[in-house]
Amino acid sequence: MFGSLKKIARNFRIPTPEEREMNYLNGSHDRIDLEYRQRQVDRGLFRSKY
Repeated sequence: MFGSLKKIARNFRIPTPEEREMNYLNGSHDRIDLEYRQRQVDRGLFRSKY
């Protein structure tokens, strides 16, 4: 019973900024795209303060 509740709770969890950055970088198609995405991450694309 608790196993299924854990699975449901895991689906509603919000990804951390580090996880979003890694997913974004892993989506690159080639080296040039990866370097472009790394520059965007370095500029704070996912770490904006509200």
